[in-house]
Amino acid sequence: MTQLFAQQRHELIIQKLNEDKSIRASELMELFGVSFETIRRDLEYLESEGFLKRVHGGAIPKEPDYSKEIPLPLREAIYIEEKTELAGIATRFVSEGMSIALDVSTTNLQIVKALKAKFERLTIITNSLPIMNELIDIPGYTLIMIGGIIRQAEQSIIGDLAEEFASRFHADLFFMSLSGVTLEEGITDNAIGEVQVKKIMHANAKRTIALTDSSKFEQLSLLKVCSCSEVECFVTDSKISRRIVEKYRAQGIEIVFE
Repeated sequence: MTQLFAQQRHELIIQKLNEDKSIRASELMELFGVSFETIRRDLEYLESEGFLKRVHGGAIPKEPDYSKEIPLPLREAIYIEEKTELAGIATRFVSEGMSIALDVSTTNLQIVKALKAKFERLTIITNSLPIMNELIDIPGYTLIMIGGIIRQAEQSIIGDLAEEFASRFHADLFFMSLSGVTLEEGITDNAIGEVQVKKIMHANAKRTIALTDSSKFEQLSLLKVCSCSEVECFVTDSKISRRIVEKYRAQGIEIVFE
């Protein structure tokens, strides 16, 4: 119970940082009803994970370290406004009755929330338990859950069985999430267990659109998925640097952000 409560505090601290751009330890002590030592440990942990920078009396935001995999509950609290915005843009690529493959990500979880508000009939193929749970009560949706081994930390399905299962389906559209992207190294990801399923979804889809909040451009992660030219376009949020947009477009890579 203590560990779970600590996790909840961490998520709320990140959310508050995203909203207020700075936090004071005294505010957090009052908010959570805990001691200074508890807040100090919370901030030390989040700083070690690359989420914030401690300053005298509190903390300020710091870009996450995309060279390592960030725990799912913490990812859900990061850049939520940006993910919601890009999800709305991404739905423009969808039409009623489509079959859509979705890999495991908090970005794709925002996508399905946008999809179910806009479309009555879709076929969804995924190895993500949160995505499936989000759509389970939509009567007009055909839901195809990829089978295999459950990776509990990510609430995902992975392994040889999952890869074989995923290879049977050819979606109209694949929404690919990612952990980092550069022109030189292409699309990269930290999710060792899920990356093979991601590659199969990409290979079998008629179209692939890469989804990422603007913070992940010019970031390099652990495993290469594919080159930038292998996807139709990137969909991101309006905070994307125009310099980056121009740089990618000069190489024939389209970025959609409005």
